[in-house]
Amino acid sequence: MRVLSGIQPSGDFHIGNYFGMMKPMLEYQETADLFVFIVNYHALTSVDDGATLSANTLNAAMDWLALGLDPEKCTFYVQSDIPEVTELTWILSNVTPMGLLERCHSYKDKTAKGIKPNHGLFAYPVLMAADILLYQAEIIPVGRDQIQHVEVTRDIAIKFNNTYGDTFVLPDYQVEETVAVVPGLDGQKMSKSYDNTIEIFISKKQLKTKVMRIVTDSTPVEEPKNPDTCNLFAICKLFYSKDELRDLRERYLKPGLKYADVKKDLVERISNYFAPFRERREELAANPDVVRKILRRGAEKARDIAAPTLKMTRERTGLVY
Repeated sequence: MRVLSGIQPSGDFHIGNYFGMMKPMLEYQETADLFVFIVNYHALTSVDDGATLSANTLNAAMDWLALGLDPEKCTFYVQSDIPEVTELTWILSNVTPMGLLERCHSYKDKTAKGIKPNHGLFAYPVLMAADILLYQAEIIPVGRDQIQHVEVTRDIAIKFNNTYGDTFVLPDYQVEETVAVVPGLDGQKMSKSYDNTIEIFISKKQLKTKVMRIVTDSTPVEEPKNPDTCNLFAICKLFYSKDELRDLRERYLKPGLKYADVKKDLVERISNYFAPFRERREELAANPDVVRKILRRGAEKARDIAAPTLKMTRERTGLVY
């Protein structure tokens, strides 16, 4: 089973990235043919400073490796190191109906929020399709907001296969329902665009500041509280065991619980959870050339897989003469 997913280097990773996408991907290392990549072409739709994107790309690689990604157990690479993906994007663009892209809610949502529309933003799903189809990936772990893009990938693959013959595997999306949407400090989906994130590798002082900002209701201490509607409780689910969560729920349902006490405990739990990863991250930051070497080797592995697919695609579309 080939599993593939990527993440944009658009800034520091937060616990929403980790529990929503990165942790499930790390678990696939032991059970699947895993492809993990840093989607810096996609990041061009939101990052327009070259130095920032370059630094973010290397930092993202360090974060992945620090969190436990093993390049010996997967194919780990940077999107822009694979020239085959841009050629396949153009080929797929010629079988992609305009209406298919016009229906994509991600483009509509981003432009509605004031993001300047351009071709890259509009054609984003075609590049994503090329990322997936180039490696004949079967399973694509995504958040709920990316399900439509995997469905678009399937539609493009079907159109290509019907036109030129059976070429691409039709991928399926997979959503980890329990952690698909990690809430942010304000209760919305955790996202840098909402400024409601808890970053993975911040200092403990910064972590405390973030956690204390988690929005809670105004229920008095002397009254019971509803854990099922509490944003703080939802975040605690990520760091408490089942037994601990059951005990916390019982505390919520009785008078006397102080949100501040829960927040202080949560700070310690988050700090302790990521402590070993922070140590590894510091080692990698001191040796960036080691990280670059890992990425170059990963790109070579990825291109070895991509080349036969692109060759077949070029032959069937008549680009070979």
